[in-house]
Amino acid sequence: MKPMLTLVGAGPGDAELITLKGIKALEQADVVLYDELANAALLEYAPEQSMKIYVGKSVGNASFTQDEINTLIVRLATKRGHVVRLKGGDPFVFGRGHEEIDYAKRYGIECKVVPGISSCIAVPASQGIAVTRRGVSESFWVITGTTRSGEMSEDLQLAAQSRATVVVLMGMNKLNEICAMYTQFGRGHMPMAVIQNGTRLDERCIVGQAWEMPRLVMDKGVGAPGPGIIVIGEVVALHPSYVTEYLQSLSIA
Repeated sequence: MKPMLTLVGAGPGDAELITLKGIKALEQADVVLYDELANAALLEYAPEQSMKIYVGKSVGNASFTQDEINTLIVRLATKRGHVVRLKGGDPFVFGRGHEEIDYAKRYGIECKVVPGISSCIAVPASQGIAVTRRGVSESFWVITGTTRSGEMSEDLQLAAQSRATVVVLMGMNKLNEICAMYTQFGRGHMPMAVIQNGTRLDERCIVGQAWEMPRLVMDKGVGAPGPGIIVIGEVVALHPSYVTEYLQSLSIA
């Protein structure tokens, strides 16, 4: 029995959006530690006798702290062998995957990474929003909405003044601040989309302009619970329902 850790990106939510290599890793798992955003249906690929432990974190509710997860990885790899750490999206995009590998390596545990489809691209794509489009957007930012200290990321101030598409992950609790900042910079008219439970069967999407988005989200009941992604930029105006939604919002403003 050789202690080993494999970080597997589970994709953005739809169970079919995991890679073939990720499935093969699950099939060889002795232990699966899975996150809140990893589709639980993927556990079916793991051997029946393997240990499966939920270690997810949601807003205001963490089953394990990160330090506890790190310790658990090492203990289970040492006692049972191959630990698969199943993480939503890609393990290295705000997934703290590198921290877990760094910790495991200190104890001589072999580590591998299976990249996953990141929600920062896949979720907008599921709504027909391309984060880049020739003649519209030449680049895109991917930013966490909430930093380790609980504050809004300072990078958002730079991104809000660029012409790039801005994708905000873990930012729903900062939506009002983000929209106010865009308005402050004279960019309250910027097209914006809020997508909840992206790529899942219960996916919901609201499109409009930054200045009105807090009201639209409240009126339509989109927000917690469920993960949400914010997309800001001219590419959002290419969403099939953008013009219709925008005109409707003007009529009730």
